Amino acid sequence: MEDTLQQPQIEEQAKGLRKFNLVMFFLHAIQGVLMLILSSDFALPVTTAFLKFNSATKQLAPVLDNIAEWRIGPLVAGFLFLSAIAHLLVSVGGGYRWYVKNLAKGVNYARWIEYAFSSSLMIVVIAMLVGMYDLVSILMIFFLNMMMILFGWMMELHNQTTQKTDWTSYWFGIIAGAIPWVAVGIYLFGSGSGDQGPPAFVYWIYFSIFLFFNSFAINMILQYKKVGQWSDYLYGEKTYIILSLVAKSLLAWQVWAGTLRPV
Repeated sequence: MEDTLQQPQIEEQAKGLRKFNLVMFFLHAIQGVLMLILSSDFALPVTTAFLKFNSATKQLAPVLDNIAEWRIGPLVAGFLFLSAIAHLLVSVGGGYRWYVKNLAKGVNYARWIEYAFSSSLMIVVIAMLVGMYDLVSILMIFFLNMMMILFGWMMELHNQTTQKTDWTSYWFGIIAGAIPWVAVGIYLFGSGSGDQGPPAFVYWIYFSIFLFFNSFAINMILQYKKVGQWSDYLYGEKTYIILSLVAKSLLAWQVWAGTLRPV
């Protein structure tokens, strides 16, 4: 950031943020527990398709294998619990002091660490719901999304030392983050429509969570452009927290209503 908050100022303002993070801890944790308690055993396959020699045709051909069944309920609970843990850690002891110290510099490393795992797990759940079961594809989706988040880390880290905002990391992150959504979209819209395609709730998930993922990028723009209330870094921080809660809650309960609700 071009300017930073004074330590006494940030410490005073962060007291309210500390309570806010504790509230977020409980809201995420309670939802995570509910996902485990209320969800069915609904699971989706994880597959591989390696080339093997077909002695009948005398050619190499891919052979599809189901290597695992991943229950969706625990995966959904997983990204909720990751957020809950992160909010708790920045609210107590040394984690809180580290959090406040970084906020004074216009950066929140804890945010990027948590998002790197929780949002990447979210996109994996969405990818599996549209039929992406290949293990290698799932891994690439996960880590491409993680790279998008880590570019966000670099954006804040780099711009602590710049006089003028450098947007290089931001745009690299946009590229990395767009590819998983393109891949998921290919599976979603390539599956057909109506009774032959994915159910309506999957389309709602795709568009609603895509919208929320992009809202994080908009929040960063407003923060660095210092538009209105976003001139206060802590306002942008609180906005990140609210967006994270709404996006995770929305995805969790849409998935629950569509596939995890016991019959």
